[in-house]
Amino acid sequence: MELLSGQGPLLLYVFAGVMAILAGMVKGLVGFGMPMILISGLSTIMPPDVALAGLIGPTLVTNLWQALRQGPGAAVASVRMFAPFMVAGAVTLVLAAQLVPHMRSEALLLIIAVPITGFALLMLLGRELPLPAQPGRGVQGAIGALSGCLGGMTGVWGPTTVAMLTAMQTEKRDQIRIQGVIYGSGAVLLAVAHFGSGVLNAATVGLSFVLIAPAILGQWLGLQVQDRIDQVMFRRLTLIVLLLAGLNLLRRGVMGG
Repeated sequence: MELLSGQGPLLLYVFAGVMAILAGMVKGLVGFGMPMILISGLSTIMPPDVALAGLIGPTLVTNLWQALRQGPGAAVASVRMFAPFMVAGAVTLVLAAQLVPHMRSEALLLIIAVPITGFALLMLLGRELPLPAQPGRGVQGAIGALSGCLGGMTGVWGPTTVAMLTAMQTEKRDQIRIQGVIYGSGAVLLAVAHFGSGVLNAATVGLSFVLIAPAILGQWLGLQVQDRIDQVMFRRLTLIVLLLAGLNLLRRGVMGG
């Protein structure tokens, strides 16, 4: 793609690297937010489909680290606990990814932004979402399907996942690990799906690869802080990031970018 090979590519990569560090720091702190920050930042200087391709590599690697930080056994237990969510999300992610070259995502962004923003506001104000501590297969499947649809089209599937885990009052370490397992498996599918859609190709895979190292650095920095905060502070920080993410998705849906 000309944007990645013309004059001034160094500045483009420097800006993208800074965005990857920032996104990694947020992810290390609260366990999510990398795709939202990356696609928002990168799409200000490059086409949205290139930005989507750029976030795939960092998202994949950082989530694998996050998922396995407490060992493979804990990761496998998370897979079993949230299997309906992951299966439903996998199906809709792959299907939705094929629509990216042919449609605009503004309507979908608005559909997801309104409930996510409302949820975060209610929780910050002390209102609890009436979601069972152990949601059944139907609830998990519905939220997973919505998350997969959003992820396939925009590379962002964190808000709905975090909303479910926060409503379940999941303990900090468990929530971080579960997010890593869900997002990691989703990132693998996202990579495969967008090789098929043409978004991830010979012209864009280099950008995705280059952003892995700064994303890991940022995640490491965020983890140093996350290990030192308590459950109440973690929950509040998560909701604040979720609120900002929802407002940003709302902005993109209204303004078209």
